[in-house]
Amino acid sequence: MKCISNTEPWNKGRLMGAKPPFKLKEIWAIRIRLQLLEHTRNLALFNLAIDSKLRGCDIVNLRVRDVAHNGKAISRATILQKKTGKLVRFELTEQTRKTLDCWIEKEQLSSIDYLFSSRFKGSAHLSTRQYARIVKFWATIIGLDSSEYGTHSLRRTKATLIYRRTRNLRAVQLLLGHTKLESTVKYLGIEVDDALEIAEKTEA
Repeated sequence: MKCISNTEPWNKGRLMGAKPPFKLKEIWAIRIRLQLLEHTRNLALFNLAIDSKLRGCDIVNLRVRDVAHNGKAISRATILQKKTGKLVRFELTEQTRKTLDCWIEKEQLSSIDYLFSSRFKGSAHLSTRQYARIVKFWATIIGLDSSEYGTHSLRRTKATLIYRRTRNLRAVQLLLGHTKLESTVKYLGIEVDDALEIAEKTEA
């Protein structure tokens, strides 16, 4: 006799599967909205998340010293990934450096401070749950369905753009900090996307 559970599945009503990256026009739309709203922290967080391609757990744990020296953002940073225990390097574009500088100056952050502190008592830095809510806010303010986007959307965004422009899987693998190339292929979903692209260009 089978046991019947009254407990609802944890994913009931949720959209499952890989979260899509933001498109270039969506990136700029979010940036403009955050600038108009004068959300200095969110703009710095958004730009850094795209450039760094870091997982949410690594983003929220960043300290000022990880991305800035003497109060000024650096052009390249190296972070020890929490999940893999491996080092990964990433670039900070001029745009990202400027927004980080504004945020650090506005909050008068020291080198040992968390880059994105929590506004809730008992938490030293932004939690991954808070970060996830912020990502959904970004999707909402430009009219996207927030249920379709998550923190991995930010991690995948620049990696996807780089692959689309260069088709260099090895470069993307290194930037994401993946050990195996197969992981990068699966993560980007490029085999399916490339197959569809070829199919769209082929007339029967």
